[in-house]
Amino acid sequence: MFGNEAFMDIKSLKGVGEKTALLFQKLYITTAEELVRYYPRDYEQFAEPVSPDKASAQELVAVTGQIGGNVATRHVRGLSITTFQVDCDGMKLHMTYFNMPYLKNSLKRGTPYIFRGRLQRKGDHYVMEQAKIYKPQEYMALVDCLQPLYSTTKGLTNNAVTKAVRQAVALVDLSRDPLPEKIRRAQGFCSLEEAVKQMHFPTGREALVKARERLVFDEFFRFILVLRRMRDTSEQTKNAHPMIEVAQTRRLIEALPYQLTGAQQKVWGEIQTDLTSAYTMNRLIQGDVGSGKTILAFLSLLMCVANGYQAAMMAPTEVLARQHYESLLEMQRKYRLQIHPVLLTGSTPARERKEIYAQIERGEADIILGTHALIQEKVIYHDLALVITDEQHRFGVRQRESLMQKGNTVHVLVMSATPIPRTLAIILYGDLHISVLDELPADRLPIKNCVVNTSYRQTAYKFIEKEVAAGRQVYVICPMVEEGEMEELEDVGSYTLKLRQALAPSIQIASLHGRMKPAQKNRIMEEFGAHHIDVLVSTTVIEVGINVPNATVMMVENAERFGLAQLHQLRGRVGRGDKQSYCIFISKSERPETMKRLKILNESNDGFYIASQDLALRGPGDLFGIRQSGDLRFVLGDIYQDAALLQCASEWADRILMEDKNLEGAEYQVLRESLAQDVINEVDFRTI
Repeated sequence: MFGNEAFMDIKSLKGVGEKTALLFQKLYITTAEELVRYYPRDYEQFAEPVSPDKASAQELVAVTGQIGGNVATRHVRGLSITTFQVDCDGMKLHMTYFNMPYLKNSLKRGTPYIFRGRLQRKGDHYVMEQAKIYKPQEYMALVDCLQPLYSTTKGLTNNAVTKAVRQAVALVDLSRDPLPEKIRRAQGFCSLEEAVKQMHFPTGREALVKARERLVFDEFFRFILVLRRMRDTSEQTKNAHPMIEVAQTRRLIEALPYQLTGAQQKVWGEIQTDLTSAYTMNRLIQGDVGSGKTILAFLSLLMCVANGYQAAMMAPTEVLARQHYESLLEMQRKYRLQIHPVLLTGSTPARERKEIYAQIERGEADIILGTHALIQEKVIYHDLALVITDEQHRFGVRQRESLMQKGNTVHVLVMSATPIPRTLAIILYGDLHISVLDELPADRLPIKNCVVNTSYRQTAYKFIEKEVAAGRQVYVICPMVEEGEMEELEDVGSYTLKLRQALAPSIQIASLHGRMKPAQKNRIMEEFGAHHIDVLVSTTVIEVGINVPNATVMMVENAERFGLAQLHQLRGRVGRGDKQSYCIFISKSERPETMKRLKILNESNDGFYIASQDLALRGPGDLFGIRQSGDLRFVLGDIYQDAALLQCASEWADRILMEDKNLEGAEYQVLRESLAQDVINEVDFRTI
């Protein structure tokens, strides 16, 4: 897709020295190509100034006023606080600035200024803190312009990223467009070059929407092409590992301390039918967190081993893989299962790993649990017949394919807790038959939910203290990793410090995010699981965390920035034990449409209902405000908000492959080359 210039080291860009390059490296940007693909996370839009009484509370607004009275600065514990009053159309606006003492000399009484910030009403007056100050002429020049806002890291400003991106866009060759001309013409899409330029530096909102549509279509189209080609090679493949129903699985079901739900029994019947049929199984199990997917996976592993074959189960994190392994060992001991499971992860010691490799190759190890380590070149299976991937949305298409290729036409079972409406699931998992677990165990208490604004925080902190005092544990979710990435959003680092000041000193608080080293993440999650930590402040990396039945509270900050499906996925981390659980969604925005969307979570704990509502409510107005849902993490695309584009991309992919199955025609040359180069939809936990 890109020319050779794309792979130029980022240090070749003017103004990017060794120090700045290291900061870009924190964002996983080392080349011009990576920088060009690093799209803005939002755009700053400068609206016309408004009167304070016409502005919504907590919304970012601009007001015009003149300074009345003196500008005063005082010092409190090493912090300078500058305050003054502004007259706005006869209304009083109290301004506060921290560590900006120079304002006392630079601001002039009687001179009009425009102040842009978040407005609050306190009694009979209005308050703004740290508002940006503009001269009227300077501000009006920015009205209706869209300025890119990039996710940054401490020490790297938005301005520095913008300057570097501007250079990279000018240097990278975007003229070779992989999207066939007939699709561009039929859909009215702009060129790749135009789309990338408008995405970074839009000339207007309409141009930005068109650019984004083009790039989202590209993501979906390329992803679906890979899926369809996988399906063509796997659909209706003769069963190379025929099985029969076995007594071991029946005995295990009868011995379990609970009865399988009706949905579990139905799906288990579908799995057995697949494994005993004339064709290879390719099945997806979709079900909410806690719906009982794992026991069905274990039954499938047991059936495979009882038929004399090997089976592998791949989880996205070491902690989850270890939990599956320990659960299986416990079942082996308790129910005397004739199995030999092994655990293989990136942190398995070299000597132990070598022995596990040998056991797998000899066939002694019949159930192999692990992470991406299962698909390493050195892992040679004796007779692999079944591959299970847990939390399917966390794996790229080619990762799943790599594991499948470890055996001879193996059976495939994939599991996902992401509630995706069936119409979209058929497209996204087009190479799989779909089973749905739409029933939760009868003994589960429904989670109690509340959607509140930031004024509820102190009440929430008291409630957290009460739950911890009762021996329970708490998750707190922030959208950002560190301060400075997005000024208006809560970050894990600062929030952890804030909680340590707000909660009782005896409460053990720790933080977790995707930029930590795997060993550090694993240690923290294991300590939380062992109840050495009371409150865990985290990003969404805990979405696929370990099972902690003792956790009863989930509090999500900046809930307005997440999709409903992801909020529901996060909520699934609690409510896993026999104690009442609670979920608190805190929103900084009180806009009616925002609150209406979030209150759907109050109405239902049914992930599929919530996903369908998310699909219905997300629209063009939400293009740049809401974080990705917990589904397949496309760079720009969102399957709920962009459902129409997903459908369109699916139709075009089918049409193109029907005409030219291997994309051998001259019109598909650039597309063919780019598909060969790129790893489609590979998930990198470091970016979460």
